[in-house]
Amino acid sequence: MDVIRTQNLTKIYGHRKIALNAVELRVPKGSIFGFLGPNGAGKTTAFRLMLGLQRPTAGRVEILGKRVGPNSSDVRRHVGYLPTNPEFPPDMTPITYLDFVGVLCGLSREARSPRLGSLVRAVGLLGAQSQRIGTFSTGMKTRLGIAASLMNDPSILLWDEPCSGLDPAGRRHTMDLITWLGRTKTIVVSSHILGDIDQVCTHVGVLSDGQLIFSGTMGEMKQRIHVDTLVVELSGGDGVLERFRAASRAIEGLDGLEREGSRFHLRPVPGASLGELVAAVAGSVREAGGDILSLSTGQGRMEDAYLQMLEQDGARGFLRACGDAEGGEANGCVRGTPAS
Repeated sequence: MDVIRTQNLTKIYGHRKIALNAVELRVPKGSIFGFLGPNGAGKTTAFRLMLGLQRPTAGRVEILGKRVGPNSSDVRRHVGYLPTNPEFPPDMTPITYLDFVGVLCGLSREARSPRLGSLVRAVGLLGAQSQRIGTFSTGMKTRLGIAASLMNDPSILLWDEPCSGLDPAGRRHTMDLITWLGRTKTIVVSSHILGDIDQVCTHVGVLSDGQLIFSGTMGEMKQRIHVDTLVVELSGGDGVLERFRAASRAIEGLDGLEREGSRFHLRPVPGASLGELVAAVAGSVREAGGDILSLSTGQGRMEDAYLQMLEQDGARGFLRACGDAEGGEANGCVRGTPAS
């Protein structure tokens, strides 16, 4: 079941800027959906349209099977929203602000007090609970925004850059929170930190210049990248490294090898089994008397897949537009497959 669905969603600002162009998005129930794209790609606009905060120029948004518009308060009560760099009344404290949000959500005092207390603790603001929000850092405001988005215990979360302004510990805590919340909620999260998306998301959509160029599972995303190298880093001196180089010549499925210090870049033969190649490399390392410090491949690297898609979209943009004009796919791609 898709809890969020967009059809031909388009937003044009003042006949000057196309922010979104015919976006067909599906967010499955219970998924943690990562929204990727460069600055200006249209992610924030998409969030605002999903909430009914703006009207689309064309197309529609449906949440929980209901069309979203400016008067969709019955739908919005099921959604918790975190904007990028949220702002708050500077003279309020976290407690007074969250209590105010609870009142707006229609929560009784008996329900508000324990909930805001647990949320202040959950986002790490217990030590600043009586501090004026106007004195907060960007990261502290982001954490308060996360708490506010959860005040009504919504079933759907839309978080726009939830790690904005957070230090590494705060980012780690937020990623853990998303994983935990994902057990019971549907979450759509945008981020420029690709490793975070790779770490917590089950599905991903990629926006480029307002166009949805990919939408599918994380596995499908990673399969878009070509596996052209296997990188292995070894322990040991030059003797071990040279013995491994010699032993690697007998590895089936290996097309070539280059050494870079203690690291080797191996090129598989097209169509070679990656699992068999890794096992053979491990055997050659043991034969050489060394140990593997790290091993990685192009497969599974989110950043590579993401950048590759953006490059392909830039190269194919004109052809895709021509295809659309001739009756091709409305958004230049089908689910899980970039336009070609």
